[in-house]
Amino acid sequence: MAHYDFVFDGLGLRDWCDEGASDGPMTMEQLMAQARGEDPAATSGPLPFPSLDSLHQSCGAIPQTREMTAWLERSFLDAKDTLKVVLDPATQPLSWMLDNALWIFTATPWWILLPILIALTWFVSRSRPVTIFVALSFVFLGAIDHLDVAIQTLAIIFVCTSLCVLFGVPIGIAMSKSDRLQRSVIPVLDLLQTLPTFVYLIPLIFLFSVTESKLYGIAIILYAMVPVIRLTDLGIRLVDKDVIEAANAFGMSNRQKLFGVEIPLALPNIMAGVNQTIMMSLAMVVIASLVSAPGLGVLVLRGIRNLEIGVGLIAGLGIVLLAVMLDRTSKAALDRVDVSRSSR
Repeated sequence: MAHYDFVFDGLGLRDWCDEGASDGPMTMEQLMAQARGEDPAATSGPLPFPSLDSLHQSCGAIPQTREMTAWLERSFLDAKDTLKVVLDPATQPLSWMLDNALWIFTATPWWILLPILIALTWFVSRSRPVTIFVALSFVFLGAIDHLDVAIQTLAIIFVCTSLCVLFGVPIGIAMSKSDRLQRSVIPVLDLLQTLPTFVYLIPLIFLFSVTESKLYGIAIILYAMVPVIRLTDLGIRLVDKDVIEAANAFGMSNRQKLFGVEIPLALPNIMAGVNQTIMMSLAMVVIASLVSAPGLGVLVLRGIRNLEIGVGLIAGLGIVLLAVMLDRTSKAALDRVDVSRSSR
């Protein structure tokens, strides 16, 4: 006798339950009971929560949880071909960008690439300590034979972060101009920000081949784009209303106000969003190594799979160095923005 038989018997629904009964898959608890030689239908112990599986034991017309998840899987697989027809051509440029960036970064000799990256660091940060730290970090990565994989990780971050900014800043600007749009986009951003990183890969694996670069590129972009959208929206909304009124008094158009007043004043917040996007891109690159993303994440995964502690720890140290380099460089650029803003 099941726990909730008394409910359906008391409501006079026993005939409906018996007519609609279906032999669905057994739960894990029932399978374990069967393996122990017990009756899977037998129930004992305290009254369980009235979940679908518990109610199904008393009324076969109520679906099991497995039936719900199976329905969700079937729905996704039925829509898979249609989604691929739409998404494949739309996302193919992302594969080209990632593949070309990886080729350029890895095919360029180190004595050309490293000076370019160090010069770019100086151009962005104008900080001697940051530039020296970046140079020494690259030298250290090269000395331990991790420079090539670190450059691969850097190439992926470069492409994905650029696309996050390219799409995220306009979305944030549009949200700052429309309260209705903000209310509709915020739940989506909350979902993307709280969804476990591994879950991003589940639908993408069914939609794209594991060998395609866009598989991990889409996962990284979706995961990392949230901060730049949020902080762009926040930065423009925090622009002083008196400044906006002064711009209106001078007869500035909406376009002139946006590019001449709002974006320059919101730039510190936008740069802070870019900094967070870079960090989240780097975090997702490691997870994306599960689906053929090259770089340092592959060595971390190798260390886990083969129990090679040294390989995993050294690769993790390389990731930490990359994170610190990118963080210090972007924060130095943000400090430059704050200084130039305060000097006006």
